[in-house]
Amino acid sequence: MIRLLTFLMFTMFAMTTDSVGVIIPQIIKEFHLSMTEAGAFHYVPMAAIACSGILLGFLADRLGRKKTIILGLVLFALNSFLFAVGNSFGFFVGLLAVSGAAIGIFKTGALALIGDLSKSAAEHTTTMNTVEGFFGVGAIIGPAIVARLLEAGISWKWLYVIAGSICVLLILAAALARYPASTKKTEEPIDIARTLSMVGNPYALAFSLGAFLYVAVECAIYVWMPTLLAGYAGPAHFMAVYAISIFFVLRAGGRFLGAWVLARRDWTSVLLLFSGAILLCFAGSVAGGVDAAVFLLPLSGLFMSVVYPTINSKGISCFPKTQHGSVAGVILFFTCGGAALGPLAMGAVSDWFGAPKFGFYLATGFAAMLFAGALVNKALNPARAMLEKLDRSEYEHSGA
Repeated sequence: MIRLLTFLMFTMFAMTTDSVGVIIPQIIKEFHLSMTEAGAFHYVPMAAIACSGILLGFLADRLGRKKTIILGLVLFALNSFLFAVGNSFGFFVGLLAVSGAAIGIFKTGALALIGDLSKSAAEHTTTMNTVEGFFGVGAIIGPAIVARLLEAGISWKWLYVIAGSICVLLILAAALARYPASTKKTEEPIDIARTLSMVGNPYALAFSLGAFLYVAVECAIYVWMPTLLAGYAGPAHFMAVYAISIFFVLRAGGRFLGAWVLARRDWTSVLLLFSGAILLCFAGSVAGGVDAAVFLLPLSGLFMSVVYPTINSKGISCFPKTQHGSVAGVILFFTCGGAALGPLAMGAVSDWFGAPKFGFYLATGFAAMLFAGALVNKALNPARAMLEKLDRSEYEHSGA
């Protein structure tokens, strides 16, 4: 029940965060914004999630997983209902900042909870992929709801009211559920200082940088691909219309498949293969123009599927369970830093050179750096010893 509830929570949050790509064209017309200005609908909540993760990630270790998750859900629900009364761009951006802070609180608690539910580091990775698979399902549902609202002449902002209503049900379920207790205690102070000290840890830093690069690449798709393909009238018009939906379907399906593949194949090889395929998709899109991008960019979703949850899981698994909330906050900070800065830089480059395609040149550079990191990880596998050590001490006799 706790696993199912966690899956549904990730689905609900994705309905809002991954709908921004189809909302941005609407607010550009509604408020007469540039691409950089409209990008605030994405990079402001991402920055808020990042700050929440790094500053409040310790709450999952101090208050416990259940209280932290419910706190994040309550804040998110209350904030979502306020979208119904807003009519200005600044007001909406402010609400998105609060929404991001709430998501940061919830996600650190939920990510730490995965460790309590797992019997091994390998199971932690497969569970993380399944969780992100449900997040991918939410990313499909959210844009579909927005499209249906717009078709019916209803404002996009009611998506947040719908998400808030679902969140109320999840709060009730979470309050009634019995969460597993953390299996170990620590005398170490659990506060912001401990979280900040982890930034200098080589394992936390390496996996966090990997998450930063990956998310910068992924956000290029769901934030700016609709703008890149807007107005496309070539023979693949159907693909252009449903490109973002195809991307999300492939990403979600790939994550469920990835949970099965990672249980049977070495994770370093999987990361190398999939990051290489992502690079080829982006490089092909840049070289072939929009006619190639309409096929290759949605296809990249299949290869993006396992990359982030695997990076996230292995980074968290390099630490004892009593630190999972704090390290999850650190990785979340870098994740949302990439989600905020990547699309912001792409929007600025696109505005500077006068076309969205130039932003995708930058995204291809991010993909190349991600592949280079996966290549080094495969060759050296620096986390192997630590993962094996903690797999024995944190999971083998935990009875989780």
